[in-house]
Amino acid sequence: MTTLNVSYHDRAGVQNTEATLEAAKQRAATLGIKQLVVATTTGQMALTCAETMPEMETIVGVMMHAVDQEIYVQRPGGKIRAPHLPTVEKARAKGVKIYRGTHSLMGAVSSALQQKFGGWSSEALISAAYMSISTGTKVAVESVLMAADAGYLDMQSDLISIGGWRGGADTAVVIKPAYSHSFFDLRIREFIAMPRYDGE
Repeated sequence: MTTLNVSYHDRAGVQNTEATLEAAKQRAATLGIKQLVVATTTGQMALTCAETMPEMETIVGVMMHAVDQEIYVQRPGGKIRAPHLPTVEKARAKGVKIYRGTHSLMGAVSSALQQKFGGWSSEALISAAYMSISTGTKVAVESVLMAADAGYLDMQSDLISIGGWRGGADTAVVIKPAYSHSFFDLRIREFIAMPRYDGE
C-alpha cells in the first residue's frame, strides 16, 4: 500500500494554480513522469507549465474550442481573445505542443444534437459524471483524449494532466492515456490536487 498526500483546495479556481502546479511537479519527480497535458484557453497555462516544469520532455497545451469560436476571457488587464497568439508563440518557443480542437466529450456533433433536439448524449453523461468529482477532472480527462488523438503522447507511459475552472489550474491527476476510440482503457491512477468545492 502507498500513502499519498493529496492537496485539497477549499474552492475551485485560479487562486489554486501555483499550489496545483507545485504538487504536480513534485509528484512527477517522484514517479519519473516526463509528459504533461494541460488545458489552456489563451495559452498562458501552457506557458506557465513550461516555465514551472522545464524538466518535462513533453508538454501539450490543449485548447478546447473550435477555430471559428470567438472566446474572450477576463484577465486582470481586461478581456482578451483566446487564443492569445503572442502567449501561444512563447509557449511553443519553450517546446510546448499546442492542440486546438472540439471537446472530445462535450462540444462535438452530439452537443449540436442535444441543443437542437434535447436529451443527453452518452458523451455528455460521461462528462457529467466526471464533473461530479470536479470540473477540472472532466477537463483533465478530456484534454488527455484530445492530445492522444492528435498523436502527441507516449501511449505506453503515464502522464500528469492538469485542468481547472475559469482560467486557473485546480486539479491534477496521474493518468494512463487512451485514445477517444478506446476511451475505457483510460485510467485515473492518482489524484494529486483537486478542489473540495466546485460551485459558484
